Amino acid sequence: MSSENTATAATPEAGDATATPQTDAVATNDAATEPGDAGTPAGGVSKAMIADIEEAMKDVVDPELGINVVDLGLVYGVHVDDENVATLDMTLTSAACPLTDVIEDQARQALTTGPGGGLVNDIRINWVWLPPWGPDKITDEGRDQLRSLGFNV
Repeated sequence: MSSENTATAATPEAGDATATPQTDAVATNDAATEPGDAGTPAGGVSKAMIADIEEAMKDVVDPELGINVVDLGLVYGVHVDDENVATLDMTLTSAACPLTDVIEDQARQALTTGPGGGLVNDIRINWVWLPPWGPDKITDEGRDQLRSLGFNV
């Protein structure tokens, strides 16, 4: 596990649009775009859409629970910079979880590979612990999946 991916709280850099972790997997694409070209910043690099990233992250499955990280509420926010690098604010069900590398590898695979090279050029995961994860962050779909596995949520 690399030390750059372990943080005790969200510590975005000044001016970063993800200064406050969100409890829902929602964020913004805030690069300037040319009129009539909604997905391409003024610099010419095509940026991935947040909704597409969130959908692709549904392929990332928590290895212990077998439910995707979006429906578990583990993705707090997504930001895509002008170089089409995604920064994901994520948490885990427990700070002691030993599976950060597995989840990071799955996220990288889901977002950077595929037809045309993937949605983004690279990813960074900012592991955050505040606010702490709790069952209230699980989506309705995630609750249905957990119930089908025998969990009482």
